[in-house]
Amino acid sequence: MGRMFGTDGVRGVANVDITAETALDLAIAAAHVLGEQGEFRGHRPKAVVGRDPRASGEFLSAATVAGLASAGVDVHDAGVLPTPAIAYLTAHTGADLGVMISASHNPMPDNGIKFFSRGGHKLPDAVEDAIETRLREEWERPTGARVGRIRTYDDGGRDYVEHLIAALPHSLEGLHVVVDAAHGAASVVGPQVFEAAGARVTVIGAEPDGLNINDGHGSTHLEPLQEAVLAHRADLGVALDGDADRCLAIDASGQVVDGDQIMAVLALDLKERGVLAHDTLVATVMSNLGMIQAMEREGVSVLQTGVGDRYVLEAMRKGGFSLGGEQSGHVIMLDHGTTGDGVLTGLVLAARVAATGKPLADLAAVMTHLPQTMINVDGVDKHAVDTHAVVQAAVLQAQTTLAGIGRVLLRKSGTEPLVRVMVEADTAERAHEVAEQLASVVRRELAL
Repeated sequence: MGRMFGTDGVRGVANVDITAETALDLAIAAAHVLGEQGEFRGHRPKAVVGRDPRASGEFLSAATVAGLASAGVDVHDAGVLPTPAIAYLTAHTGADLGVMISASHNPMPDNGIKFFSRGGHKLPDAVEDAIETRLREEWERPTGARVGRIRTYDDGGRDYVEHLIAALPHSLEGLHVVVDAAHGAASVVGPQVFEAAGARVTVIGAEPDGLNINDGHGSTHLEPLQEAVLAHRADLGVALDGDADRCLAIDASGQVVDGDQIMAVLALDLKERGVLAHDTLVATVMSNLGMIQAMEREGVSVLQTGVGDRYVLEAMRKGGFSLGGEQSGHVIMLDHGTTGDGVLTGLVLAARVAATGKPLADLAAVMTHLPQTMINVDGVDKHAVDTHAVVQAAVLQAQTTLAGIGRVLLRKSGTEPLVRVMVEADTAERAHEVAEQLASVVRRELAL
């Protein structure tokens, strides 16, 4: 059946792929695995559980809480809060694990379950595999005083907002910010924290009804935010996704500021303040070459990883780096959090605007996007892309053609039988031409 855990927890259609039984079984297995690893030794175990506002999150959260308590874990139920809030609160309360019920930017019918270890860190693959192996095993159930107790964590949102304000390098006084909360987990705390930071806030996409998360709003649907920024003559707009672990922005003229531009602005901010560890930014291979070139000009090294925020985080922790992220808007600031935090990213970006007095468009202009063409070639043997002699010869030829003016990336999809051909070049025409040539070679040589 394949591995249940993906790159960001377990995810699928709620009540089909992710059922109440799934949530119950995963919670029990997680408690058993962590307990036997010694995580609970010498004390009564504690967990923090949160969710985004999807309707299915209500029963999945209830099943998760029940599973943990039945396994002897005390539960602090934080209710609807962003994923990074649950990661922070897991660390803040000294909990042994955290659980977030969310499918992030996915549409409403989907949902998911992700776990955090003590300190608010994502579980290693080996621990996830152990949890999966232990599902539905026979076990000795605790009784009496040994069963877990369940408490509502009413102060979770307040504690998270205070944490974000403490991380803010500059007041947002004088700024007008539009916040699009994607009808998601940050619909309350997102606007709250921008107001607490001193900004005048216009709020859109903050009326979750359990069914409308990510529907026409947030980081995957930027048009309403663009319209609102222009209509209100705001200084900038911030778009979150359903669980608020990513952020994209809109400048005062209505133009999109993507994750690469946000990382470039923040890298220079942190470097100027002397807190960019090793003067290095960690990004994935999908980041635009224009961002990498801009960072080189500004004296910032860029370490590139595979695609996925977990690989960015892994490289950051291994190398002791403080800033990393993805073009999609996942930005990790390890000095203030253990995972991508869209609300924190938007705050620090707005603070840079306030501190410099420069419009966001001017700050984002530190980098120029190189034209990029992406072609998905389906129906091919994706596993052969890295070793096929003819394909690799074509890649080498393309790299020679683009030397100094662009780059080539061929990447197999993690979930579909297709190869992604990405080409960046000095002109859109050249990028398109080279990408089409490479795609035709892949299509011909790797056809199933």
